[in-house]
Amino acid sequence: MPTKLLLDLGATYSWVNCDDYISSTYQHVPCNSSIANSLGSYGCVDICDGPPGPNCANNSFLFLPDNPIKPVDYKKVDGLNDALVDYLALLNNLGSLSSIDNFIFSCARTGFLKGLAKGVTGLASLSNSNLSIPVQINKAFSSSPNCFAMCLSGSISQPGVALFGSKGPYNFLHGIDLSKSLLYTPLIFNPLGRDSVPNTDTLSPEYYVGLTAIKVNGKMVAFNRTLLAIDGQSGSGGTRISTVVPYTKLQSSIYKAFTLAFLREAASSAFNLTTTKPVNPFRVCYPAGAVKTTPMGPAVPIIELVLDRQDVVWKMFGSNSMVRVTKKSVDLWCLGVVDGGTIDGPSIVIGGLQLEDNLLQFDLQSKKLGFSSSILSKGTNCADYKFPTRKV
Repeated sequence: MPTKLLLDLGATYSWVNCDDYISSTYQHVPCNSSIANSLGSYGCVDICDGPPGPNCANNSFLFLPDNPIKPVDYKKVDGLNDALVDYLALLNNLGSLSSIDNFIFSCARTGFLKGLAKGVTGLASLSNSNLSIPVQINKAFSSSPNCFAMCLSGSISQPGVALFGSKGPYNFLHGIDLSKSLLYTPLIFNPLGRDSVPNTDTLSPEYYVGLTAIKVNGKMVAFNRTLLAIDGQSGSGGTRISTVVPYTKLQSSIYKAFTLAFLREAASSAFNLTTTKPVNPFRVCYPAGAVKTTPMGPAVPIIELVLDRQDVVWKMFGSNSMVRVTKKSVDLWCLGVVDGGTIDGPSIVIGGLQLEDNLLQFDLQSKKLGFSSSILSKGTNCADYKFPTRKV
């Protein structure tokens, strides 16, 4: 059954709404089975008092899934849900379907879908967890690289692509192979982050990178750089990549310094932009008519994220930094970066807008991230992936 899932780079496991789950091949995970013993300590039900089905069976291992977009009200929705094993099939480069027959995921209920896009019936884990889709695919196809790539489309109508078990080539239209133009930086895993187990080898499955500085229009932004490191006592700080946060979030003091730098450069003679009344959740907006358009999006100062070396820089042009807001008599371009407050978690979360039309390669074996910056600069976009022709 074709299934639409929310992509989550930080979830430990995938889940699907089992209230509408139709399958003749699913199996439950018995509580004391070898699979259950490998999954860790979640829960188990001896006797299910409801009608038998995907989310109700005796002697069944349980997960506790969550919704990263809108928190689940566990007073109204049962949080513990059955673990299942079933087939997962994906299109391969020969144009046919490849499947794994022992894919492990969690059931969920209709109440878990609040806040998700129309038609989405669950969540796909793309994290570094042993239960994520890329890791389970690698176990099934062990000769393929433990690696996946993701290219999120900036279009609301044309899809992007996720590629599993391949380091390239990543062929897009016009003969462009994006695997040849990636820069690389180490992936960092937080020992005290989400779903980690302190004082063990179980690190958070989320992806962090070692950001060392931020530049706007080539000029360094001044702020307390100690916030860019992960605190060894609390696990806070650092820079995380997220597909479920719509816009990049900066810790308050970083946000203040960053927006002041952006405002200064945007007002300079190179851009000559004057702000107007902003709209929530944004604080920096410009009249759309005053902002020039380029192939890279609105003509605004370039944002540069300097990573582990001075020459490893993730560049963000207007297409990845600005949001068009049109409603009633308002037509604005707003800076798509928000104040994250004095958050206990990461100091910086790179959000979905900033990932659009960027190809990201997560090499889980070598623990490094390959990134392209905006592929609009190469005359292509994430909707232009050259899919193989499916054989009938």
